[in-house]
Amino acid sequence: MKSLRRLYVFLRPYRGRSIVALLLLVAMVGADLLIPRLTQRIIDQGIGARDLRVVTETALVMFVASLLSAVFALANNSLSVSAAVGFGADLRAALVRKVQSFSFGNLDRLKTGRLIVRATSDVNAVQMIVLLSLRILTRGPIWVLGAVVLLVLTSQRLALLMAAFVPLIAVLVWFFGRKARPLYLRVQQGLDRLNTVLQENLAGVRVVKAFVRAEHEAARFGEANEELMTRATRVASLMAVFLPTMLLAANLAIVGAVWIGGKTALSGGMTVGEVVAAINYLAFALFPLLMLAGMIGPVAAADASASRILEVLDAEPEVRQAAGARRLSAPRGRVAFEAVSFRYAGTEGEPVLSDVSFVAEPGETVAVVGATGSGKSTLIHLVPRFYDPTAGRVTFDGVDVRELDLRFLRGQIAVALQEAVLFRRSVRDNIRYGRLDATDEAVFAAARAAQVHEFVEELPEGYDTVVGQRGVTLSGGQRQRIAIARALLVQPKVLILDDSTSALDVETEVRLQDALDRLLAESQGSTTRIVVAQRISTVLLADRILVLDQGRVVASGSHRELLDESDTYRDICRSQLGASEARPTAAEARCG
Repeated sequence: MKSLRRLYVFLRPYRGRSIVALLLLVAMVGADLLIPRLTQRIIDQGIGARDLRVVTETALVMFVASLLSAVFALANNSLSVSAAVGFGADLRAALVRKVQSFSFGNLDRLKTGRLIVRATSDVNAVQMIVLLSLRILTRGPIWVLGAVVLLVLTSQRLALLMAAFVPLIAVLVWFFGRKARPLYLRVQQGLDRLNTVLQENLAGVRVVKAFVRAEHEAARFGEANEELMTRATRVASLMAVFLPTMLLAANLAIVGAVWIGGKTALSGGMTVGEVVAAINYLAFALFPLLMLAGMIGPVAAADASASRILEVLDAEPEVRQAAGARRLSAPRGRVAFEAVSFRYAGTEGEPVLSDVSFVAEPGETVAVVGATGSGKSTLIHLVPRFYDPTAGRVTFDGVDVRELDLRFLRGQIAVALQEAVLFRRSVRDNIRYGRLDATDEAVFAAARAAQVHEFVEELPEGYDTVVGQRGVTLSGGQRQRIAIARALLVQPKVLILDDSTSALDVETEVRLQDALDRLLAESQGSTTRIVVAQRISTVLLADRILVLDQGRVVASGSHRELLDESDTYRDICRSQLGASEARPTAAEARCG
């Protein structure tokens, strides 16, 4: 329950509503507890004495008490729902804000599917317990306490019977609660896996169909689904034993009360009305305990969910802003790597990057080439501090990026990734995503430079056309060009293109490169470009080309210099431009 208690801090903004709801709950329980006492009066002073006036007056009071109980219950429900729903909304918002603060390293471990379960299923489980706390979970103890007090006042002998059954019920509750929590935690973990598989299936449905792997994916989902069903069945089986056991204990107590109360009444120790009232109070004391016992499952599930939510809320971003972080008054865009090494958290073996050093001066274009897995994308992720190096440092205008204000640093850098992510918004809003105050003219200029303007103009609603989720209605090249336009619109000091033209044909890529040169010369003039590319044709005109091999810079220079000095670069060039030992081609000539 410790995890649940920690999350109750999110109920503070709704403290007023919660307090009023609890006061209404007390009033409702008071009205309910009045009924057995009034029943006793009707039996002993009304029916027993054949006094119709007492019966009528008492029945009227019972009606008013019942009506007040219903009114109090309705008001309590309204306030409880309002507070609980607000609690859930605030908790979900806190989770999203926390996730947005995470670095790439955090997100590598907390997968998307798991985060979705935490923000939906887990939050709903905790929200339900908050709602129940303002209703059943609080009403039960108040009801039990009031009933026990009135039971003692009515019959001390039957109160002793109640006292004998309470330890038994408490032991049962403790035993089943101890068994239930780990089982509910395993259910939520199974839901994590199921959600992850389902998300992959839906996101990759085109690949699944293209490779005729529907049966395989169905089997993979079936395995996760079967595992979740097995875990849920274990929980249900436990609760199927628990609830009848608790009900048996309560019924035995009632049977004992009827037997003892009946014998006492026959001997003249109690009136019939007192026996009826005492049995009612005993039921009022026991059945709320049963009701609370029935909440063990949801409470255990909510506590397990709360611990998973706290796992996210307590996680510290691996990339954090330093105290006294700086902002530069006149940023120029000089990027330098100084003996940088990097290893992903929790991995062993050789680091992804080893002793990387280079400088990208303002206005320069530095290209990074290398085989798949050589560390190209990892290298450019260190510039905007998506990750921090494990050794060495990355500087921006001579200042370690770890000393700079994160918003300032990332405001000077624009990144266009190979996997262009678009949002379910209009094309205009997607391009303007990083600069919301941009004019339409600026949006059109960025789109023209990215070679996407003509295509957008031909869409049914032009720039107001809403793209599908993640841009699924567009081709890969169209998505990439919109992502490049989005990066250009920011007018960054450093522009990073992470193989972001891989889906373009060579002719379009050449036009795009020419347009980029013109736009950056007109608007900034000193924009530093770092280009990651698989195709040599993309980097031929770069001021400097870095050749990465197994995380190390094995060569650096212009295209011509590398052809003369680097066997690795020459091999890459020849393999891509189609050189053949049997018959030299123009491409081979370009590659030496």
